[in-house]
Amino acid sequence: MHRISIQGGKFSGAQNDSGTTLDVVIVDAGPVSRSYYAGEFDPQLAKAPTCWSIDTQRPAAEVPENQKQSSRCMDCSYNIRGSGAKGGRACRFYQRLAVVEESDFDTVYQLQVPASSIFGKEASKGSMSLQTYAKFLSGHGTSSMAVVTRISFDENSSVPKLFFYPRRALEEEELETIRLLVDRDDVLEAITTSFVVESLFNVTEGFDVNSRLGDQYG
Repeated sequence: MHRISIQGGKFSGAQNDSGTTLDVVIVDAGPVSRSYYAGEFDPQLAKAPTCWSIDTQRPAAEVPENQKQSSRCMDCSYNIRGSGAKGGRACRFYQRLAVVEESDFDTVYQLQVPASSIFGKEASKGSMSLQTYAKFLSGHGTSSMAVVTRISFDENSSVPKLFFYPRRALEEEELETIRLLVDRDDVLEAITTSFVVESLFNVTEGFDVNSRLGDQYG
């Protein structure tokens, strides 16, 4: 799976990223999910979370019983502001997108959007969180698949925070190409990747096409 990283306030992993801006087409989106890491989280290590939830309501079925922090997310002590660093929640929201670059519709990337970039109102023109952007497109009768989206960083944020803005509409021929991508396995993998327990002592990242939770913005 090709992945785009936002560590350090710069895009990396894509072929044509410019560092601080990225022009893509959002082909599909997974549900808002959440994960909790006991101890300090290191994004450089491919390590499964201690506990995670696909629907933000309950721990995922794959989470080992001895790692579940609560039977319901709403009752979990790590879902309280102040339980994490800088006054935030220790159990963090995130959302995964399947995107392709404007210059290359064939290579699908996974972009994991953090909580600070999912929620929130428009700070200024062109400074929309993911949910605000989705509502903006919906209000104009437009799908995320039908536009080139410019993703940039909030220069005033101390942590990587993304903004979304529609740069241009796709030409009909481009749109037809994007529509053919929706059911490709790599698109489904990008939005539905989950943590699968291989044994009682080993949790690794895996994928099940049949677990797809459906289109959210497509």
